[in-house]
Amino acid sequence: MIKVTYIEDNGTSRDIDVEEGTNLMDAAVDNLVPGIDGDCGGVSACATCHVHVDAAWQDKLEPMNETEDSMLDLTDSRDDSSRLACQITATAALDGLVLRTPTGQH
Repeated sequence: MIKVTYIEDNGTSRDIDVEEGTNLMDAAVDNLVPGIDGDCGGVSACATCHVHVDAAWQDKLEPMNETEDSMLDLTDSRDDSSRLACQITATAALDGLVLRTPTGQH
């Protein structure tokens, strides 16, 4: 298990234990993290699991693919820290990862 911290737009922080190999959208939905909808079920066909990755962790993630990049263009608050949680898989190297949820997903 690894620890992932989800911080809501209001500052509320939730530490979630995530099994390695689980995508971080599923982990958030399974643990009722507000601000992560995951409407498409994690197939990168929407942007309702948009998160902002803490700067200290951005270089530790796999690069985003073209589909994820296109989906992020649909968000209102995309920036250099934006990723889709469904495209981030829990690995030992990400233990302690910090993600922030945007004000809204639509």
